[in-house]
Amino acid sequence: MSASEYNSSSTHNFAPLKNDRLLRALRFEPIDTTPVWMMRQAGRYLPEYKATRAEAGDFMSLCKDTDRATEVTLQPLRRFDLDAAILFSDILTIPDAMGQGLYFETGEGPKFKHQVRTRSDIERLPALDVNDSLDYVMRAVTSIRKALNGQVPLFGFSGSPWTLATYMIEGGSSKDYRYTKDMLYNKPELLHLLLDKLAVAVTDYLDAQIVAGAQIVQIFDSWGGALAHRQFIDFSHTYNKRIIANLKVRHPDVPVVLFTKGGGLWLNTQADSEADALGLDWTMPLDRARQVLTESQRQLTKQHKKLQSSKAIQGNLDPATLYGSPETIRREVTLMLDNAYADGEKTGYVANLGHGITQWVDPEHAKVFVDAVHDYKL
Repeated sequence: MSASEYNSSSTHNFAPLKNDRLLRALRFEPIDTTPVWMMRQAGRYLPEYKATRAEAGDFMSLCKDTDRATEVTLQPLRRFDLDAAILFSDILTIPDAMGQGLYFETGEGPKFKHQVRTRSDIERLPALDVNDSLDYVMRAVTSIRKALNGQVPLFGFSGSPWTLATYMIEGGSSKDYRYTKDMLYNKPELLHLLLDKLAVAVTDYLDAQIVAGAQIVQIFDSWGGALAHRQFIDFSHTYNKRIIANLKVRHPDVPVVLFTKGGGLWLNTQADSEADALGLDWTMPLDRARQVLTESQRQLTKQHKKLQSSKAIQGNLDPATLYGSPETIRREVTLMLDNAYADGEKTGYVANLGHGITQWVDPEHAKVFVDAVHDYKL
């Protein structure tokens, strides 16, 4: 599907897409240079972001302010030659809409006023009408897409059911997932009940973002790597796979990227989904990832007796690399891209960091990263 055909499917009369390099790479079509974007590319490392957030008052007020959410989404595109924009929001909007009382404490990250730890807690969680309780997100998506005016495609996103569940059960971020894993091993039926509810909400949420104007969506399974291997299949992958399958029924031509931090060991498992691309952190070499996915495609084709689609990959530069000198950044980018294209395939790859850019990065170093990716000769 061409960029113009893709855009004509929208009901919002958006401008035709001028730069479809990233979409072409995800479809394994020829590209002129490697597409690149950065997770958390709108954030605290940019002085203009900090100024806009100060104007808004706090993080969630910024998310809910359509004009300011649009502004901070566009800020990194004014500085860097990026190949995608990503909706400015947070992965915890769904639990917040379910009444968990999301708030942020300086230096401590997100917290919830209410935890979900009993059957009655889970049963009280409402079924969401995402176009009502999360309408501010959809307004932002449409506003951003219009403001982009076809410059680059727009990512929508959500946290995965497992990742959202950990925050809801723990009451915030966690190092040991004490309460979540207690539920997992002692009352797994309760955790599945929660994950079922979240899977429905995530599906509807991403569907609504696509209708509002998102051209690609990404599922952030940020804490999937905290699971043991069998539990990863049962409590994370199964739900991600279900969400993607349902999205593909509703929007078969919209690419889905699945990113599991710490999930490199489970690429063969994640290959058994309809995700168009799998994101990688910095712990899995890209050439090895390509090999695993190629073999997985063969095995799944044999198992299902029909050809399985190839999976593009995304990532995987260590974000801390951007603390290094420009020479170090360029060297590491070259090594990463050498790995990405080691099998001779010159597409099917999107450059990115292995996790979000940190607040301590010099914006000029982020520019070195983006430019080094585009300067690499295919």
